[in-house]
Amino acid sequence: MNVASSQASLHGVSEEEWHIRCDLAALYRLVAHYRMTDFIYTHLSARIPGPEHHFLINKYGVHFHEMRASDLVKIDLDGNIVEEGAGKSKRVNAAGFTIHSAIHMAREDLMCVAHTHTAAGIAVSAQKQGLLPISQQSMKFYNNIAYHGYEGIALDLDERERLVADLGNYSAMILRNHGLLVGGKSVGEAFLTLYTLERACQAQVAAMSGGAELIIPPTDVCEHAAAQFASQTEEHVAFAWEAALRLIETDKPDYRS
Repeated sequence: MNVASSQASLHGVSEEEWHIRCDLAALYRLVAHYRMTDFIYTHLSARIPGPEHHFLINKYGVHFHEMRASDLVKIDLDGNIVEEGAGKSKRVNAAGFTIHSAIHMAREDLMCVAHTHTAAGIAVSAQKQGLLPISQQSMKFYNNIAYHGYEGIALDLDERERLVADLGNYSAMILRNHGLLVGGKSVGEAFLTLYTLERACQAQVAAMSGGAELIIPPTDVCEHAAAQFASQTEEHVAFAWEAALRLIETDKPDYRS
């Protein structure tokens, strides 16, 4: 199936939406590539430009490594599927709707939102001190990450207000006893933020498991490194995203179908 016929088979899908679908499907494949999945659970979403605030999220039950652009489900902020002819063939994770609708309602600057349950992310989310500035990757989040207390499985829509309040103006958040949540102005930016946060958590868990005393760099050094990360340009993000896509293009490029 080629890209043109795939797009044509989805009624009411514009060229712009199809491009977003392909990027988001690629993100699912990349999360699988880097072993950041949790079976059919967790979710990644992308907002479709427009006043309707529609966004795409995974069809519940599809493995991340097999996600295709046509598998993604377009829903509104009330959780209604707004695709022509979708019927009962598509369903979404209820907890995924709660988390992602909250962010897309409140943060129009975050076009893409990613949530994971990795072992390292969950481990750090359960540590009282949170993410420590002990690795270069962690410096990206120095004084630049939010925390949200665990309230159970995210099925209560009332939690959306607290999620948004805790996120504030940050683009990364640790969900206590739960996992990681990041957003980006593009799918590529969300990927790079998620990848960096995951690596920071992995480094922290590995360093703490050795039992030796940890080295915390001086405050001014942490602030300097954080500023360096903050100065990264959209060109840098695009360069990294193109490199990431090559990881899956040589495997199964059918994510664009």
